[in-house]
Amino acid sequence: MSRERLIALFVQSNLVSHIDAEEIALLFEHRTVQKGEFLLTNKKICNEYFFLEEGFMRAFAINPQYQEVTTAFYASGQLVFEVQSFFQRSVSKEFIQALTPCKGWAISFEQLNHLFHTMPAFREFGRHTLVKGFMQLKARVISMASETAEQRYQNLLQAQPTIFEHAPLKTIASYLGITDTSLSRIRKQVTKKP
Repeated sequence: MSRERLIALFVQSNLVSHIDAEEIALLFEHRTVQKGEFLLTNKKICNEYFFLEEGFMRAFAINPQYQEVTTAFYASGQLVFEVQSFFQRSVSKEFIQALTPCKGWAISFEQLNHLFHTMPAFREFGRHTLVKGFMQLKARVISMASETAEQRYQNLLQAQPTIFEHAPLKTIASYLGITDTSLSRIRKQVTKKP
């Protein structure tokens, strides 16, 4: 497998040179994750920083009523890991599961930490990635607090249409904070609008 897409991820940030990106990419190992397989389960420490080259994944937690609540979706070209568990070395409260067959590149916590300490450009890339993730999380929290279910649906449809190709409606509904019945109703209303 070629590491070209992984190298491109680092270079496109404008923080890592092509030479450094090639050196960094050599430390990542190729991984496949079958549909339905877990990259991470709860009560385990997240030990992998995973670049999803092909496929689609989701993160979810279990609420007090033992229902799955989707917390994130990951498409090709994204980094997949549970940030709190990974960096604090604490057990995860989330699961990360493949919704389709997936291929990607993984690096361990120890190797990533080594890169952070020895390669300033990669440290900047990591900081940039965390800030971007924090901004997305903040936008999601504000959306859940200030928008209607229909607005959240419309925004998700516009921002990440591939979610609707790969994720079951029940999973999408839990991500939007609504029931699957409500999601079906909203979808019908939206398709009727001119």
